[in-house]
Amino acid sequence: MAVNDSANILNSAYLAVEYIDSFLPDNPLQQPFKNAWNYMLDNYTKFQIATWGSLIVHEVSYFLLCVPGFVFQFIPYMQKYKIQQDKPETWEKQWKCFKTLLFNHFFIQLPLICGTYYFTEYFNIPYEWEEMPRWYVLVAQCFGCAVIEDAWHYFLHRLLHHKRIYKYIHKVHHEFVSPFGMQAEYAHPLETLILGTGFFIGIVVFCNHVVLLWAWVICRLMETIDVHSGYDVPLNPLHLVPFYAGARFHDFHHMNFIGNYASTFTWWDRIFGTDSQFIAYQEKEKKKQFMTNKKAN
Repeated sequence: MAVNDSANILNSAYLAVEYIDSFLPDNPLQQPFKNAWNYMLDNYTKFQIATWGSLIVHEVSYFLLCVPGFVFQFIPYMQKYKIQQDKPETWEKQWKCFKTLLFNHFFIQLPLICGTYYFTEYFNIPYEWEEMPRWYVLVAQCFGCAVIEDAWHYFLHRLLHHKRIYKYIHKVHHEFVSPFGMQAEYAHPLETLILGTGFFIGIVVFCNHVVLLWAWVICRLMETIDVHSGYDVPLNPLHLVPFYAGARFHDFHHMNFIGNYASTFTWWDRIFGTDSQFIAYQEKEKKKQFMTNKKAN
């Protein structure tokens, strides 16, 4: 009975969104996007699209999303939003991070990306424009992927902090106590494989078109680069996502090494109490700020 009720609720929600969507004006970018998509299908093989297309989407998205955080370090006005203001970025660390990223991207992730075509063929995942899901379905699927990945990340990330294995794998990622955006995928190759597995679980569950692969790549990169940015910028649209952890939440994990293990949402840390030190730290900072303001007045 409960399953039927849940199915009815989801179906009603889908119909409601579809009804609202029918009143929205036409997206002016839809036709150019359709033309570009069909041009890609006409001129490239599925293997090329799945492999090199996925690589291009990942690399372009990753480094473009890193640009704002990289530029912030040169803007004095933005320094008030830097979370750990006593630990500025250095060229040496950023260059070391960049070199490690290139190695991970092309020698660890690229071989995995080469399997994308065979994955889509095995599960009979379509590429055609006519089969592409509507925007609200894509948004819902990406959110579902994020929920699944977040659960995987919490428990495996917490395991990687176990004292018996931390120094062998996860310590590499914690080399930077004050993170910056480009450092989001700076990790030991084994960690890239272990935590990266969570990315693919949602794809296996939800994927009904190759476009979800790329949409989820962009969403995941947007989130992980934001939480590693080192800046808590106001009016960040990601803060509108319910239970979103954000940069301040994850920055504390790099500063404290204990707690705040989830990647995207706060609920697993709240359920298991692994955010207790973060909450205590926040209360301490609020009291400190209150006393500072009191003295100033």
